[in-house]
Amino acid sequence: MRKNFVLDTNVLLHDSHCLQAFADNVVNIPIYVIEELDTFKKDQSELGRNARHVAREIDDCRVNGNLREGVAIANGGIVRVVLERAKLPTDFALGHEMDTSILAVALHLKKTEPDVPVVFVSKDTNLRIRADALGLHAEDYDREGKDISEVYSGTAEVEVDPELIDLIYAEGGFERTRLGNVELYANQYLTLRSSVAANKTALARVAGDRIEPVLRTRGPVWGVQPRNREQTFALDLLLRDDIQMCTLLGKAGTGKTLLALAAGLHQVTDGEKFRKLLVSRPIFPMGKDLGFLPGSVSEKLSPWMQPIHDNIDFLTGLNSGKGQKAFSYNDFVQQGMLEVEPLTYIRGRSLPSVYFIVDEAQNLTPHEVKTVLTRVGHGTKIIFTGDPYQIDHAYLDSVNNGLTYLVEKFKHEPLAGHVTLTKGERSPLAELAANIL
Repeated sequence: MRKNFVLDTNVLLHDSHCLQAFADNVVNIPIYVIEELDTFKKDQSELGRNARHVAREIDDCRVNGNLREGVAIANGGIVRVVLERAKLPTDFALGHEMDTSILAVALHLKKTEPDVPVVFVSKDTNLRIRADALGLHAEDYDREGKDISEVYSGTAEVEVDPELIDLIYAEGGFERTRLGNVELYANQYLTLRSSVAANKTALARVAGDRIEPVLRTRGPVWGVQPRNREQTFALDLLLRDDIQMCTLLGKAGTGKTLLALAAGLHQVTDGEKFRKLLVSRPIFPMGKDLGFLPGSVSEKLSPWMQPIHDNIDFLTGLNSGKGQKAFSYNDFVQQGMLEVEPLTYIRGRSLPSVYFIVDEAQNLTPHEVKTVLTRVGHGTKIIFTGDPYQIDHAYLDSVNNGLTYLVEKFKHEPLAGHVTLTKGERSPLAELAANIL
């Protein structure tokens, strides 16, 4: 049965392509949403870009008909701009005039088209509660329709015949077809477990049409030795020449950023495979923002980039006294081997032959992730790291953020690889806090 979906402004600002996300149903846009979009059109942020894109897309619909009557779009649905509104209870949601007007449009459709189910869609939790109080069916906007537990982990455990484990060690792998109908993805990491002896295992990875071993004997990389299975997988992925894009997802303390930095420093300084290590992260404060910061650009950015400084200082400390020169953070910067900057100015750049780490990528929207990826030049390797449970962006959650979106979209691509890290290694207290708080 066809439904009437009524969209709140924040849905359009979150996903500028959302008009195509409701199949063959009717997408109703209250006129008040158009007015709210108008206030964002000059904004240079992601919200402004989305507001302008949606406005153009709605304007394009006018070529095929009248928006008030409804215009058919490519996916079989209908886009309609609704002006009429129902009368709401006196003093309902006083002080929220625009939100109240949008709800009144949804209530009007419910009353005038009783045979067509109305679904009010909003990213605003409180507005969904108000809608429910009016008797409207309200839902959050989730285009992918996934729970965080369903997001591709990049790893799997497979029970196999014992001889396949012997082949891994004796002959360096075997044909992928010998695993039968097991669903596998490009560059997926596997724990092969014997069907006869449960303690007989092998770590492996999907390599095209073959299953190849992942060696546990790799020495420390810039002083970092993997402490668990997922870290072994992650470090292997970070050091592979055939992978251009890596995504590392995991809770706080699992070692995502540290592993990425260690692999990057190794390949820039020791391996000399890249011109420099570029580390970038979005600017989002935890708690109340400090406001204006004095000083030069580098001085203003210093508090935001301090986690990167801390990790590099830790890595250089691991290597001091081992026959290597003890570099400091400033030494790397002065020699042009390291650059740390916010993502704010990434648009328009081209980045060839760079080991590029994007930290805290869970705070990026899918469009921002696309913008970053399209900056990658020839010979560059890019790594996205983040914790989907620590999101500071108002319109993102653990599933619809740019990092998890990227994981799902690239799981079939041979140039990309992903590992979800699950075990915290920062400290027993940090691990306990991440699990129970």
